[in-house]
Amino acid sequence: MSNKRDYYDVLGVARSAGEDDIKQSFRKLAFQYHPDRNSSPDAAEKFKEASEAYQILSDPEKRQAYDRFGHAGVDGSSRGFEGFGFGGMGGIFEDFYNFFSDASGRQNSPVNGDDIHLGLDLTFEEAALGTEKVVRISRSENCSVCHGSGAKEGTQPDQCPECKGSGRVQRVQQSIFGRFSNVSPCNRCSGTGQIVNDPCGSCGGNGHERFNREIKLVIPAGVDNGVRLQMSGQGHAGGRGGSPGNLLVSLKVKKHEFFQRDNNTVIYDLKVSVAQAALGAEVTVPTLYGDSSLKVPAGSQGGDVFTLRGKGIPFFRRSGKGDQLVHLTVVVPKKLSKEQKRLFEELDASFELEKKKK
Repeated sequence: MSNKRDYYDVLGVARSAGEDDIKQSFRKLAFQYHPDRNSSPDAAEKFKEASEAYQILSDPEKRQAYDRFGHAGVDGSSRGFEGFGFGGMGGIFEDFYNFFSDASGRQNSPVNGDDIHLGLDLTFEEAALGTEKVVRISRSENCSVCHGSGAKEGTQPDQCPECKGSGRVQRVQQSIFGRFSNVSPCNRCSGTGQIVNDPCGSCGGNGHERFNREIKLVIPAGVDNGVRLQMSGQGHAGGRGGSPGNLLVSLKVKKHEFFQRDNNTVIYDLKVSVAQAALGAEVTVPTLYGDSSLKVPAGSQGGDVFTLRGKGIPFFRRSGKGDQLVHLTVVVPKKLSKEQKRLFEELDASFELEKKKK
C-alpha cells in the first residue's frame, strides 16, 4: 500500500476542483516551497510532492486513473517526475522565470546617484537663530564633454552584442525540479546594455568626472543637535540618465558657555547676592536677542524661577518662539571682612530681637 499523501490533499483542493483551481493552488505552493525562495529543510520535498500531484491532476487521463485506482493507477506515470518529465507544466515554470527575472530588476534602467553625507558643527546661537554656511564637498558629476554617455564627442555607445541591450543574460539550467532560467547581469557590459567602443577622452569612458564644489547651506532657526538637513540633487551624479543623489547634512550643536536648552526653552542661571535677594534688585540678564532687564522682588529665594516670554528658541519650521527661564541662585559669601561680619552680626541680632517681640 502506498504511503503517499492524497494528491488532492497535497494541493489543498476538493476532488471536484476544476483545472484552473488546481493550477492556481499548485502555483501558490510552488512559489512558497521553491528551493530558490525557501531554504527550510523540508521545502524541497514539499515542492517535489506538490509538483508530482500537479503532474497527475492536471492531466485528464492520469487524473481519471487516479480517481478510480488511487496511486496504484498512476505509479508508472508519476515516475516521469523523477526523470524530469513535467509534461504540461511549462506555463507554471514560465511564471517562475518571470518572477525571478523581475526580482533581478532591469539592469539597464536609470540609476539614481549616491547621497553625500556630511557633518556640520554649529554654535548654540547659530542653531537657535539660523545662519548660512558654505560647505565644501567632492562629488562626481556628468562629464562636461560626453554628458555622461562615456562615448567620444559626436559618437554614441553601441548596443551590447551579448545581451542585445537588455543588460541581462539568461542561462538555462536543468535540475531535479525541472528546467529553470537564471537571469543575471551581463558581464560584458556590466548590466548597462551598452558598450563604449570609442571612449570620451575627458572622462576615459566613465561618463563622470570628480569636482570640488562649494555649496551654500541655509540653516533654519530652531534646529537642534542631530537634525539632518537634505539638499535635493546636490549628491553624486546618477547613471544612465538617473537623478543625482542628495546632500545630507547632520548637525552637531556645541554647548553654550551659560545657556542651556530644553526643546525651545532657554535656561539661564542668575546669581544674586544675599542683599539683592533680600532687598530686591533690578538686574541685567543676557538673552539670545541681547540683554534684558529683570526685576528680582524683595525676599526672593534661591531656586525661584522667572520667565522672560518670547526670549527662547524659535520653533523649527513653524512660527513662534519659546521662553527663557531664569533660575535664581543666591550666593552666600565665603569670606567676610571685619566690617561685613559686624554688619551681619547686627542684622542677625535684629532678627533675634524681632523673634522675641513676637
